[in-house]
Amino acid sequence: MIELKLRLQEGNTERTVTVNQDVFTIGRLPECDLYLPFGGVSRCHARLLKTAADMWSIEDMGSKNGTQLNDRLVTSPQQVRHGDIIWLGDVSVVVLLGEPVETVVPKQVDTTEQKTIFHNVKQLQEQWIQADSHNGDISNKDKSIARLKDLVDIAKNLSAAASIEEIFSQVQEVVFRYLSSIDRLALLIDVSGGGKLEILNSATRSSCQHEYLPNDGSWISRSICQKVFAEKIAIQTADAQHDERFAGEHSILVKGIRSAMAVPLWDENKVVGVLYADAHLSSYHWAKEGEEELSFFSALANIVASSVQRWLLAEKLKTEEIIRQRLERYHSPAVVQQLIAVGALPDGRLAPKESEISILFADIVGFTAMSERFTAREIAELLNKLFEEMLKEVFAYGGTLDKYIGDCIMAFFGAPEPQPDHADRAVSAAMKMLTRLEHLNTNNFWQEPLELRIAINSGKAVVGDVGSSQRVDYTALGATINLAARMEAVCPPSECIVSEVTYTMLSQPSYFHEMGDYRFKGINRLVKVYQTKLHK
Repeated sequence: MIELKLRLQEGNTERTVTVNQDVFTIGRLPECDLYLPFGGVSRCHARLLKTAADMWSIEDMGSKNGTQLNDRLVTSPQQVRHGDIIWLGDVSVVVLLGEPVETVVPKQVDTTEQKTIFHNVKQLQEQWIQADSHNGDISNKDKSIARLKDLVDIAKNLSAAASIEEIFSQVQEVVFRYLSSIDRLALLIDVSGGGKLEILNSATRSSCQHEYLPNDGSWISRSICQKVFAEKIAIQTADAQHDERFAGEHSILVKGIRSAMAVPLWDENKVVGVLYADAHLSSYHWAKEGEEELSFFSALANIVASSVQRWLLAEKLKTEEIIRQRLERYHSPAVVQQLIAVGALPDGRLAPKESEISILFADIVGFTAMSERFTAREIAELLNKLFEEMLKEVFAYGGTLDKYIGDCIMAFFGAPEPQPDHADRAVSAAMKMLTRLEHLNTNNFWQEPLELRIAINSGKAVVGDVGSSQRVDYTALGATINLAARMEAVCPPSECIVSEVTYTMLSQPSYFHEMGDYRFKGINRLVKVYQTKLHK
């Protein structure tokens, strides 16, 4: 009887499996006759069936990624022959029928080769600098001095690095120079400070530059990195393929990683990231020299941590400055500082939320006729100068600019920071705006005197960033805003009017007197309006 065997490539070694039953299952489940815990392999991926004497067929079991026989997709049972290649996802299996098979027997190694080292980072900080041989050994002392000098030089170079790319470039050069066993290197940083590691840079040794490293870091052992980050320990595995703690790890199994080590970027106060390296070399090397290499890797990481901390701080300051510049278009400096201090901008946005506010509309009397008498350039100059002056009063009382609508200023008080006295603030700002404009007119601010109408209403509104990914506006929405906009139409020139809601909230309502009841478009009720003359 001709024997059926399957030959698999696993990392740098091969293994041969004998098919000794008529139905032979292949998949990711341990119960399968051929257990393949690899990415792309379904739980019960395919099976081999003995159809007649010395004849076999392959059948797909409804796998997600399909089964291929050589270059053909298996949609129904297909006969297999000697030398055929069966593809299950990204895994290939060679069919051997009735031919003598030279099984590759892995070299027998000492059990110490197949080990994983867990180290306290503090214990590794000085170990690489110190000598390993007897006290008094002159050559050993020279070696320690040389290593210390190397670390000092590395620290100098890293301190001069201004960007994360420069930092990684320095680290890459040092690691590949000192650690000849390393094939690949990666720098993972907790950029947001929320405990999520992001791969910012990666590299392969020059002899391996043809290897593509996905930007998503799928080639990295995430379980190793997360353990290092969370527990502040250094890890080195001398044979990841045979370490059950990493069983099922896609990157290790599929990429054939034999050795890996990772150390935290830690300055004794906070872990900011992980320095990770791996190799396809046999476990023999790190079983002999791994302790020393891990010590150096950890010492280097301590220096890198300080540089990364500086970079993170610089990035934070840049982000805060961008946020500050954006917010200062809308808020008073005091409110901007509060927002930055409490970190109220997740993803650069202020999430919409319901707030109690007072909304203020102020526009120029007779602006339409004025636009006919002056050029567009003159009108733009007028609005720029007037808005600059009026906004000083809004910000002086902690108000927030919503937007400019033509010649109209729309501002509100009470958000994003709650202000219990938002009605008083809005009225005070309005009175100051009218007084300031009166003084500007006295000093011939514009070619002719200007007048404002100001209307204020109070109540609930939804306030926050609204818009698309391309454009976002910080604005207030709701019926409270709609009423204030309608009220402005009945406001006499150079006056401020307030709704009954606002009037009842004022600490000094005696500044106002009743103007009358009005019905506004879209509002099915009479609204009592109060007015005051501020220039008298």
